[in-house]
Amino acid sequence: MCAEKPNVSPSAADQTYMFDRAAECMPRAELAALQLSRLKHTLAHAYANVAYVRAKFDAARVTPDDCQSLDDIVRFPFATKADLRDTYPFGLFAVPREQVLRLHASSGTTGKATVVGYTRGDLDTWADLMARSMACAGARPGDIVHNGYGYGLFTGGLGAHYGAERLGCTVVPVSGGMTERQVTLLQDFGAHVLCATPSYALNIAEVAEGMGVDIRKLPLRIGIFGAEPWSEAMRRDLDARLGFKAVDLYGLSEIIGPGVACECDHRNGLHGWEDHFLLEVIDPKTLQLVPEGEPGELVITTLTKQALPMVRYRSRDITRLTHEPCPCGRTHVRILRVTGRDDDMLIIRGVNVFPSQIEAVLVGLPGIAPHYQIVLTREGTLDAVALEVEMAPGTDPAGRGKIAADVAHQIKSRIGVTCTVEIKSAGEVPRSQGKAVRVKDLRNKN
Repeated sequence: MCAEKPNVSPSAADQTYMFDRAAECMPRAELAALQLSRLKHTLAHAYANVAYVRAKFDAARVTPDDCQSLDDIVRFPFATKADLRDTYPFGLFAVPREQVLRLHASSGTTGKATVVGYTRGDLDTWADLMARSMACAGARPGDIVHNGYGYGLFTGGLGAHYGAERLGCTVVPVSGGMTERQVTLLQDFGAHVLCATPSYALNIAEVAEGMGVDIRKLPLRIGIFGAEPWSEAMRRDLDARLGFKAVDLYGLSEIIGPGVACECDHRNGLHGWEDHFLLEVIDPKTLQLVPEGEPGELVITTLTKQALPMVRYRSRDITRLTHEPCPCGRTHVRILRVTGRDDDMLIIRGVNVFPSQIEAVLVGLPGIAPHYQIVLTREGTLDAVALEVEMAPGTDPAGRGKIAADVAHQIKSRIGVTCTVEIKSAGEVPRSQGKAVRVKDLRNKN
């Protein structure tokens, strides 16, 4: 738990405000010592109380006593989403089920959800980390936070909700859907902060434009967006269409939910909260650590989780880490923009492609709206990709052919993939009220 915070008046100019300055600006040597102490406790806690983890450690011929430095973490086995499914529902809990105050879950393609649990201490930690993250993004005590993340088993809605309340904000728990009503509430309540997935934020902007509402003239000054990968091109589009700073928030339910890391006002990477998480980047093929600054898969070990400690959890998110100082003064490592997921990577006729790469090409092209789907099919033994892209409002339909040819050319020249492009009319590409469904895989359909 953080100490009581000073009563700070909201100010867009106060860019150095921190929820927990002592923790966020901790000297690196002190931070490393804290990490090692907490890592040893986490390993011992998981080994003593989770039979599944103990069996994995024993199979790897390693015990918590083998951890004498942070570098020793590489001796321990990885955890994956499959571990959660194999122990469904409560097999990874390290405390009696009666001490778990809340359950969250995400659905999966196997039909079994991945279930996560929180003790009272976990919920307090989560609220503190989300408050820290939202303050890092620019939210201030007294701000009105319009929370468009989904409530329920998804961790986004309640994570943002309790974090904003912990920071001292006024929360509008609107969730997703009923987008016209959301636009009206943004007008009537005068929210300062919008929390949502970036794709749904674009949906809000589009609906507002259709209602004749200029969101850029509303009091909104920050958008805190997460739950799906998004590109710098989409950020520029969000900034322009919504008239505020779009800030990246990172988290995953298996670790704690949103609040693992967040960008500050400088928007030059997400500050990963190392007093609660140990972060590594590995080559997803060799499983070896990569040098700092090189791309790879983010691996996370929780350092303070009670109900569900995770050791070397493979996030599948592709990113880079840097310890380069940030002008904001925070000392924690920065996670550079997630460019895609290792398990979302598409291999199209020998070319490795992430959906976010295609998005980066599409966003900002003339005549194109930021709504698209990637459709995968199979032509004989080869995979093929088609893009369904929506025309921007006001674009002359007679130009569909030229726009399609331009999109196909840009994809080929910048990514190296040949694709067919279908230009759809406004509103024909499905909208998202949560995480956007960017890929429609028809390769195994009859």
